[in-house]
Amino acid sequence: MQLRYAFRLDPGPGQCVALARAFGCARVVYNDAVAARERARREGAAFPSAGALSKTLITEAKRNPGRQWLSEVSAVILQQALRDVERAYTNFFSSLKGARPGARVGAPRFRSKRDARQAVRFTANARWKITGAGRLLLPKIGEVRVRWSRRLPSLPSSETVIRDAAGRFFASFVVESDPDGDLARMPEADNLPSVGIDLGLTHFAVLSDGRVIDSPRFLRRAEKKLKKAQRELSRKQKRSKNREKARLRVARAHARVADARREFHHQLSTRLIRENQAVAVEDLAVKGLARTRLGKSVHDAGWAQFVNGRSYSLGFVGSQRYASSLGQAGQPRVAAAVQ
Repeated sequence: MQLRYAFRLDPGPGQCVALARAFGCARVVYNDAVAARERARREGAAFPSAGALSKTLITEAKRNPGRQWLSEVSAVILQQALRDVERAYTNFFSSLKGARPGARVGAPRFRSKRDARQAVRFTANARWKITGAGRLLLPKIGEVRVRWSRRLPSLPSSETVIRDAAGRFFASFVVESDPDGDLARMPEADNLPSVGIDLGLTHFAVLSDGRVIDSPRFLRRAEKKLKKAQRELSRKQKRSKNREKARLRVARAHARVADARREFHHQLSTRLIRENQAVAVEDLAVKGLARTRLGKSVHDAGWAQFVNGRSYSLGFVGSQRYASSLGQAGQPRVAAAVQ
């Protein structure tokens, strides 16, 4: 099973500039590819292949005076941007045909430098590596300091550098898990009980064995500070440096709330999984409840993240048990299913 391990990065001032350049170049190639496919759609022509886009938007573009700066970053992240476009269109068309489960996926849109999340991906071809000193060596960026919280179980197949809305940098590694190691860390399930969970707002959860788990209400507790920071932001002149500083303060305040909520969900889910053989959770229509007058409290509770988190699984099917663990900066990771 492939797992994703995320760690906080501490790049230096020069490395921040190099990473911003990498984000910008990948974003330009992505937008050029979307524009080329949209142009072909309007003209009724066949969509250009990935090879044709790579030749036109990367190889030939580097010889163009208006795109020479694409040579300042690793070519691998530009190729990965084209792969992201292909994947986005594949998901879009699969969703239109009904072949893709879940909510309807919209058509790919152009990326902006003002997007909350910026990311570039390095595969093995980029020749990135983890140095003996524990730093992350990235091509044309340098050795970046990493806040390691644990060992990687195997050699990563790819690495993604992410910058969030709060200006924080993360390195996300894709690795293969060790099923035997996951099994050894899990307790024996034969003598463990089963438990049912009733989710709510007054109490986050009421368990079938009588235990009551209070709702932390992270957003409600931080609401006063968030309102003050938002008011200060609204008073700043647009496109000014002071406004950007105020925007970062608001983003960091929201990030602290989100990180605390995610950590609470992970700690609770891990404890329930380790203490019980089977867990049953009620099926809630969270989207419908979020549209009521209790919408803010529903979002604050984060039921969907607790039950159906994107990056980890909570629940049991028969005798299968799923374990989750919390990593650096609240980033979730999934352990393999064990019998």
